[in-house]
Amino acid sequence: MTIAILSAMPEELSAVLALMPDEQPKKVAGREFWCGHLQGHDVVAVLSRIGKVAAATTATVLIEHFGVQRMVFTGVAGGLHPDVRVGDVVVASRFMQHDLDVSPLFPRYTVPYYGCDTFAADIALSAALQTAAGTVLQDPAAVLGAEAVQTFNLNQARLHRGLVVSGDRFVATAAESNRLRSDLPEALVVEMEGAAVAQVCHDYGVPFAAVRTVSDRADDAAHVDFGRFLAQVASRYSAATVNALLKVLS
Repeated sequence: MTIAILSAMPEELSAVLALMPDEQPKKVAGREFWCGHLQGHDVVAVLSRIGKVAAATTATVLIEHFGVQRMVFTGVAGGLHPDVRVGDVVVASRFMQHDLDVSPLFPRYTVPYYGCDTFAADIALSAALQTAAGTVLQDPAAVLGAEAVQTFNLNQARLHRGLVVSGDRFVATAAESNRLRSDLPEALVVEMEGAAVAQVCHDYGVPFAAVRTVSDRADDAAHVDFGRFLAQVASRYSAATVNALLKVLS
């Protein structure tokens, strides 16, 4: 059973590829898909690219061309919910497009002709992903090193599961994040790809799960130290979580 691993950022993809002993690139639709093995599984790893359209294209190619049967997304996200802090990890239970509004033809957020405003993550795959992420968070220093844990204050990093919202804007102002919190109080984090991939996987009946490391609070300081956090925390969490996940999947 071939598993696709989509990474949001090049640093995260590189960290995953470093675990694969025999990856080989194959170019399709202008993208490099890395085919190989990890923990005994057939794996296709790829950069999703940024934004909903690019991510949907990538997911479609994975299914149509490579025949993947399960799909996992790893990446960073901005925290929205008051309980979610920088360094926490979120496993998605549902996905919504926060910038989708076809009213008055359809209610706000509703995906036209689907009759819903969210797409659910696969229950079994998400449970396995939650177990894997929880294992990684038990000892952050073993994954990140003591210096990174201290620098980003990650001793009390927590694992959450809930609603992830996606949109084609990088949310980086307090005004916009406050608006999202007011409009969608259940949303844990905001990012730019997950809901699009979830819709593609729904259409094809492919199980999908996603994990996001909270890199910022989606406010006026969202850009501060992002590169450093990505290199020292998010990319290492992603690789360790994927590795742990594939150990527990049958």
